[in-house]
Amino acid sequence: MINTFNTLKLVQLGIDTQKEFVVFMRKDCHICKSEGFEAHNRVLVTVKGKSIIATLYIITDGILKKGKAGLSNSAWSQLNAIEEDEISFAHVQPVASMGCVRSKMYGKKLNKIAFQNIINDIVKGQYSNIEIASFITSCAGDNLNIQEIIGLTEAMVNSGQKLSWINKIVVDKHCVGGLPGNRTTPIVVSIIAQAGLTIPKTSSRAITSPAGTADTLETMTTVNLDLKKIKKVVEKENGCFVWGGSIKLSPADDILIRVERALDIDGEGQMIASVLSKKSAAGSTHVLIDIPIGKTAKVRTEEDAEKLKYYFTVVGKALGLEVKVLLTDGSQPIGRGIGPALEAMDVLSVLRNENEAPQDLRNKSLLIAGSIIDLANNQKNGNGFISAERILSSGKAYEKFIAICKAQGGFREPELAAFKMDIHAEKPGIITEIDNRRLAKIAKLAGAPHDPKAGVLLHTPLKTRVDKGDLLFCIYAETEGELNYAIEYLKTEQDIILIQ
Repeated sequence: MINTFNTLKLVQLGIDTQKEFVVFMRKDCHICKSEGFEAHNRVLVTVKGKSIIATLYIITDGILKKGKAGLSNSAWSQLNAIEEDEISFAHVQPVASMGCVRSKMYGKKLNKIAFQNIINDIVKGQYSNIEIASFITSCAGDNLNIQEIIGLTEAMVNSGQKLSWINKIVVDKHCVGGLPGNRTTPIVVSIIAQAGLTIPKTSSRAITSPAGTADTLETMTTVNLDLKKIKKVVEKENGCFVWGGSIKLSPADDILIRVERALDIDGEGQMIASVLSKKSAAGSTHVLIDIPIGKTAKVRTEEDAEKLKYYFTVVGKALGLEVKVLLTDGSQPIGRGIGPALEAMDVLSVLRNENEAPQDLRNKSLLIAGSIIDLANNQKNGNGFISAERILSSGKAYEKFIAICKAQGGFREPELAAFKMDIHAEKPGIITEIDNRRLAKIAKLAGAPHDPKAGVLLHTPLKTRVDKGDLLFCIYAETEGELNYAIEYLKTEQDIILIQ
């Protein structure tokens, strides 16, 4: 039985803890003393009859007066609190599903019911960030078998709302990531929507990369749409570009991604569950998965890629999805830009059929779009590529892109950051290798994706012949300090771009 007792008055502190709910109390607070509350305890807090579970932080200085308590911005918003509201406190009963997490930490296999209980409790806010992190790490690496991945995926689908569409065939695509640039989605969606297929594309923000698709698109249009707006845009234009976190499709995924970002990990089983739960919840029937393979990509060997291909196909089938997997070249960045605005400029260059547009991004987008058209028409080697190329070359894809942007709230041109540093070749030769991970790290140190105008602009893809002093890449940053961080890192690293 939960024991409720004395109340305090709320004061707004203006402390941002992202999505984690935090309550702040004085160390000498009589409630803390009587109930034995300590820092990092999970506490049930109630304001005007509405309750949440929050993590307790103890204040030892004068930021809070006696009889007062504070909430983090997210908790304040969730409870619709105002100054001087009464807030009451109670102990939280242990979360039963944490027993399943502990079992997983010791190598036990979990069934569908266990995963559903864990995911339900995470969505309800019963888990702290530490407890979510323990679940993520217990599942990371190769710790989930195929049945567990199916169970986790189904639990994530069941945790939120689901979209439904009039058309029987609804297509989608996803890249597993790990490759800088590679921003094919805006181009593919524009081609597919113009071809008359339905493609309600939801995308994620960056987890461990300098830009996610949603980050890139946000430099050009509004991506935070609710379900009603998504329906309206798709019904009008056949497609959309939406940040999945703005809607309640597989809401557990957004919570897990937030903690994964802090841990800088993207586990194999959870990645599959994340991708396919979003696709299933969005009402997709046919999904194309792009798996880049490369020495410094996320997936490094064909053996690993084939394993992922099998998992995606089997889990997709269990969810009623027709999944096609493409294994693609991940030896170097796709396009020139690495960072939200820089990648957006690549996208626009391809859509506008500019002479200087990156041809690798153009060709890969056509490959994916063509494969989706063939998948939707149940043709293994049909005319999808030809149809996609015709739509892109005619300018119709660009027109569709602008139309979707306007339907979502308007279009704007992306801009570059104010601070810039050019990096030049120290010797002549041919570019024989590019380290994707370290090049991406430079972009992140420069501020991407938090600073959307920051990143790296690559001028020399593989097999480019350079002379001493030729421009290799440019670093862009929104502050001089972040530019210096990136430059200092560069000084400690050798052969990010190998010249022989």
